[in-house]
Formats: sequence, structure tokens, C-alpha cells
Amino acid sequence: WDQRPIEAREDVLMYTGRVLESDMEVTGPVVAKLYASSSAQDTDFIVRLVDVYPDGRAMYVCEGVIRARYRDSHQRPTLMEPGKVYEFTIELEVVSNAFKKGHRIRLDVTSSNFPRNDRNPNTGHEFGMDAEMRIASQSILHTRQYPSHVVLPIIPRG
Repeated sequence: WDQRPIEAREDVLMYTGRVLESDMEVTGPVVAKLYASSSAQDTDFIVRLVDVYPDGRAMYVCEGVIRARYRDSHQRPTLMEPGKVYEFTIELEVVSNAFKKGHRIRLDVTSSNFPRNDRNPNTGHEFGMDAEMRIASQSILHTRQYPSHVVLPIIPRG
């Protein structure tokens, strides 16, 4: 994956695959595993699967979001310890897409997609109880110890 920042916003991390040598069908549930830390006690992680055309156009395919406090349970939210690495499982929408020969598969990772997703004030406070907001700095790890990755349901062609 090419991890150089390529398109408009500095707050989006883009992982872009190599040019596809043949068509690739992706059909089913897409799951991203992120190993990440934050300067905040709570934040959001949003992952988008994108089809990049040979001319550079980027077409949205599907998206998933997780609010960090709900990473282990929706019934028992748990705040993060700033700077500590956590594993996040992000279920993207179920998809059926043919990535054509000459295209690239890209994964965008960000912490905000307002107004599509509600804002996270990054404070760890109960939502709607105050107006305080904080800027959060996120780190996504992709090492042998912390192998952030995406699982694509690839349908073999034959």
C-alpha cells in the first residue's frame, strides 16, 4: 500500500493499492481492523473503501464508523487512555463491486464525516451535556505488532 498523502485534506489517511492487473470482484461484508491511539478519551474512526479510476477519479464504494467508547460494547461504553493503542473492528457496509483492471483500491481513514455522521466532541463527556469540544490527534499503526488491515470478500473469477 502506498501511504503517501495524495488528495485534498490533511486529516484523511489514504492507503492506495497497486494498479489492478485484472478485474477483482468484492462481494460481501468488508471489515477493517485498526490499531490506533488518540490524544482524546473518545473519538471516532471512519473507514471508506474507494475505487480509484485510471484518470484519478475516486468513487466511494462503502463506509463504516466506530465511536471509540463503544469499541468493546454498546451496552458498556469505555473511554480510552490517551496515547494507549487499542484494536478497533470497523464493519463497513456490505458491498458488491467490480474493481476493473487498471483501477486501484483505496482505503481512507479519518475521524470526521459531519454531517453524515454526528460529531464527536472528543471530550469523553456524556453527549449533549455541555458544549465543550477538543481537537484529537490520532495515530494509526501498521507494524508487525499492530497490523492494521482490511478484509475484502474477494470472489474468485474463473
